[in-house]
Amino acid sequence: MYLEMMKAKLHRARVTDANLNYMGSITIDQDLLDAAGILPNEKVQVVNNNNGARFETYVISGERGSGVICLNGAAARLVQPGDEVIIIAYVYMTPEEARDWQPKVIFLNEKNEIITD
Repeated sequence: MYLEMMKAKLHRARVTDANLNYMGSITIDQDLLDAAGILPNEKVQVVNNNNGARFETYVISGERGSGVICLNGAAARLVQPGDEVIIIAYVYMTPEEARDWQPKVIFLNEKNEIITD
């Protein structure tokens, strides 16, 4: 048996753009991906704190240091620039692995900079 556990979370990210005319996905600053251990093409869940929308998509690497959080394609209809979102990646593991598992939680400020204190 496997359990689906939270692998990583970018907490309180701000949407910087919404691009309806793109095939799909979420573009995330590569520095933020590295900090959370999330890979390009990995499936993530996005939770919009402003309107309650919850949806899944896959990750595209964005420019390092840009702070970009851009929803592309159909998902762009579920956000507005400035919305606060939580981006969550999950992993499957055995119950034994899950007992001691600690996900990476990265807290962000309103400029999508990592809060370190």
